[in-house]
Amino acid sequence: MKVTFPHMGQMNLSVKTLLRELDLEVVEPPPITDRTLDLGVKHAPEFACLPLKINIGNYIEALEKGADTIIMAGGCGPCRFGYYGEVQREILKDLDYDFEMVIFEPFQGSWQNFLQQFKFIFKHLSWWKLWSAWKLAWTKCQLIDEAAEYTNKLRGYAVNPELVTEVYEDFLMEIEDLHDRERLQSAVIEMKNQILDLEIDWQKEPLKVGIVGEIYVVLEPFTNLNLEKKLGEMGVIVDRSIYLSDWISEHLFSSSVDSEEHRRIEEAAEPYLKHFVGGHGLETIGRTVLYNQEGYNGVVQLAPFTCMPEIVAESILPEVSRDLDLPVLSLTLDEHTGEAGYITRLEAFVDLLERKQQITTGGQVI
Repeated sequence: MKVTFPHMGQMNLSVKTLLRELDLEVVEPPPITDRTLDLGVKHAPEFACLPLKINIGNYIEALEKGADTIIMAGGCGPCRFGYYGEVQREILKDLDYDFEMVIFEPFQGSWQNFLQQFKFIFKHLSWWKLWSAWKLAWTKCQLIDEAAEYTNKLRGYAVNPELVTEVYEDFLMEIEDLHDRERLQSAVIEMKNQILDLEIDWQKEPLKVGIVGEIYVVLEPFTNLNLEKKLGEMGVIVDRSIYLSDWISEHLFSSSVDSEEHRRIEEAAEPYLKHFVGGHGLETIGRTVLYNQEGYNGVVQLAPFTCMPEIVAESILPEVSRDLDLPVLSLTLDEHTGEAGYITRLEAFVDLLERKQQITTGGQVI
């Protein structure tokens, strides 16, 4: 059995660790490129959203490398994500690929039913080995998110933010093959110390921008054209509203901390949106309100073209922006998104935030 999976941000590092610790042969898809996107666009329905198209490209490239089993998450609710697995299975079968697809549906209150889904792949493994592999992969996932959050904050203060990016990228390369939780912890501490050893200007008052939107395009740099890096290298502190570990914790473990945070988001969104609309539509509104309360200068919304939950959120955001006097930039992403126009809009948005900040603080706009 040669197992593969789709890319989404740095998820591959944790998933690959989990599968290898379970003695499975992993065929990782190549990094997402224009070819990946072209394959997905060629074979997917025209009005399917961007993540589905890229997933199909990932699978085709992995199947070309010899994969024979695909792991895919399932879903429910108004977002079309719940249909991805079945649609992708049919597309790939029509292309005459020989493979098995295992779709893991989200936790629905019964651990027995949830774990039953894993028997096809993990049938010869002990529960202890599965638990040990999960702990290592989960630790790696959490530490990657911690490192990303730290990097996004410190880039705004760095004299040369490009060097912060280099340290972070070196960290990702280092931990890829680490299989010890203590060494993973040490790698994060070392990364933070390396960033602090760079030239940091703590007297700066950088702009703070929050990123909200659909989880795939928020997490995957290829789809959002490295938004976090671009903003950070413009001297902006960036906070992402969604991290992979938070999403897993909320949907799989339903911890009290995550439930409390979700209640905060729902309460913040309530004046504008009172119910779940699928995907992260409600979170987009709630987190935008919370970013304003936390003193952020602006918010960027990222959405795949035709994403239904984010279309709902985008129609509400102008009212939120007016009420809170908070600039919001909505960016819709698909295979036709051009980098030049994207960067122009981003630079204009940052200029607007700088002018607004100068006026607010009594500075002079020239």
